[in-house]
Amino acid sequence: MSELAPRCFELHEKELTAVPESVGRMAGLEELSLWRNRLTALPDFVWDLASLRVLNVSENRLSSLSEKIGRLGRLEMLDIGHNELTSLPVAIGSLPLRTFLYVSHNRLKTVPDSIGDLRGLAYLNITDNQLSALPESVGNLERLSELRLYGNQLTGLPESIGRLSALKELHLSNNLLASLPESIGRLGRLIHLDLRNNRLSSLPASLGALKKVRHLDLRSNKLTAVPEVIRDLDGLEKLDLRWNRVGPLPDWLRQREQDGCTVYC
Repeated sequence: MSELAPRCFELHEKELTAVPESVGRMAGLEELSLWRNRLTALPDFVWDLASLRVLNVSENRLSSLSEKIGRLGRLEMLDIGHNELTSLPVAIGSLPLRTFLYVSHNRLKTVPDSIGDLRGLAYLNITDNQLSALPESVGNLERLSELRLYGNQLTGLPESIGRLSALKELHLSNNLLASLPESIGRLGRLIHLDLRNNRLSSLPASLGALKKVRHLDLRSNKLTAVPEVIRDLDGLEKLDLRWNRVGPLPDWLRQREQDGCTVYC
């Protein structure tokens, strides 16, 4: 590959206010890095880079993305975090994203139903936005192994969350959750469950089916007793109950401590 036709082009931390037109002539470009600039919009020629697999435009000042993003038919990784986005284009669901989609630190109040069309996606991060709900379509992300949603305003989760059969990590801290759906018990591969700083006063009985969970974080909720269902978590290695009012630990939990489970209370 000659210097005139690079596969990877890095323009991060250049204080750019516009993408150079020369980028639009790089027909074979596979990776484009534009993070930490001063971009307020992306030109249409970016969406015509048909070979692009990786696009990083994080830490700019983008307030919107064009529906033309759907033209990027080979895109596997997209980082649009730390911008000023108030919505996502519906066309984002048509992208062949596989490795990750990073949308943290924007101003999103909703995500489009089309997010559920990203069936090959392994990692999804929509942390530190203003989401109050998730679409039912999120349950279609059958290959998702890590879902990060902390720092939003979620008051509940869709029942479809239980269809995320490949999920290993679920991060839900710093939301407004008062309950969890029974379907959460179907996440049979889940290892890490972070629920700290919510409004949970109880846990669903189905949670006991999560035999592979090793780390359960329940700090700063509204628990008044240690949920009995935790007793059924055979793989539990670390349990954090601090900043609740659970009272004395039950005998079964003290026994789990003696057997090697770390308990913070």
